[in-house]
Amino acid sequence: MIGWPMRVGVLAAVVLGAAAVPAGEWPRFRGPNGSGVVEASGSGEAWTQPQLLWRVDLPGSGHGSPVVWGERLFVLCANEEGTLRMVHCRDVASGALVWSREFPALPNKKHRFNSYATSTPAVDAERVYAAWGSGDDIVLVALTHGGEVAWQLPRVGAITGGHGFGTSPIVYGELVILARDNERAGDSSLIAVRRETGEIAWQTPRPGGRLNFSTPCVYRNPHTGRDELIFVAWPIGVTSVNPADGSIHWELEAFQTEKGERAVASPIVAGELLLANCAFTNGPKHLVALRGRSEGPAEIVWRVDDNSVPHIPSLTAVGDRLLAWNDAGVCVCYRLSDGRAVWKQRIGGTYFGSPVAVGERLYCVDVDGTLVIVQAGEGQPTELARIPLEDVCRSTPALADGRMFIRTEHALTALGPVR
Repeated sequence: MIGWPMRVGVLAAVVLGAAAVPAGEWPRFRGPNGSGVVEASGSGEAWTQPQLLWRVDLPGSGHGSPVVWGERLFVLCANEEGTLRMVHCRDVASGALVWSREFPALPNKKHRFNSYATSTPAVDAERVYAAWGSGDDIVLVALTHGGEVAWQLPRVGAITGGHGFGTSPIVYGELVILARDNERAGDSSLIAVRRETGEIAWQTPRPGGRLNFSTPCVYRNPHTGRDELIFVAWPIGVTSVNPADGSIHWELEAFQTEKGERAVASPIVAGELLLANCAFTNGPKHLVALRGRSEGPAEIVWRVDDNSVPHIPSLTAVGDRLLAWNDAGVCVCYRLSDGRAVWKQRIGGTYFGSPVAVGERLYCVDVDGTLVIVQAGEGQPTELARIPLEDVCRSTPALADGRMFIRTEHALTALGPVR
């Protein structure tokens, strides 16, 4: 049974209110446009001490986050041998299984901290889209909310590299978008398929040379008013793509190229700024803030190059501040306008998942399965709770309609309040 001990401590400075996005559906990795931020649901005190709503065991393992649309939650699982992938649909109120679909697969090479179900699905009003590695190929499948296979692409393209597959798809308009960056030079691409049919809409070749895991986001260029698909990869840097045809608007070599890195974290948007981080375990670590221009590549507004930058966790923009919660449990708060560090605090733990924000509270789960809750409102930020989930966790929470869903390696947990 899960215990709920409270451990309160004081951090070191101030974070202002979180940016607001609609708190309904959670349609992709880290929610709407990958921001990881929603408005507060329920009373502030209730979210300080979240209640266990339900917990269910999963019939397989994985690190991919759940996605939510309406009354249904979708998550990807795999058996330990990597020969079976499962797409699960569950009721958000009870956790009860609505349906499950199984797909035979081939094992693929992977890092010991990776899984055969690390990709987070994407979902829209009609279908859920899931991707996984099978042997040296990527499989992409679309299922209706009723569990019928709408289409399946058994060979989207090759995926090579000893770390395995982990990139997540997104939905943009009528397209499903997926990044495919390989270790093998000359065999990488950005791919868009039509969400209704699975037909390839466009493919944009990439030079390859490094297996990356970053999931794209959409950036509205303030000067042109156009939507740009933003991809982050090492050694390429930051790439802006025209969603209509896959052509490249601009590309910026924003990271060091002399020593190998890997883009694992996903880019985010904060107002007119585009923020991206790229790093390697014992190597250089970079955070860049970009702003689009009317012509040519985006300009670098500010940057940070030091070991406090996260390697695996993605960034979180909260009001006029940027929170960088890194792998080793150190969180740095930067001023979005100029990148000045406002505070730096050791929280402790090891993190593979990314933080999410509910109003002025930050939530992140460490690898041991401890949910850490930090108050980041007026006055000094405060650690509010550490809640053990009693299972390994390398995933990011999902937030929808007053509930938080946390996928640990072998289970799925829902926390309240519910509005």
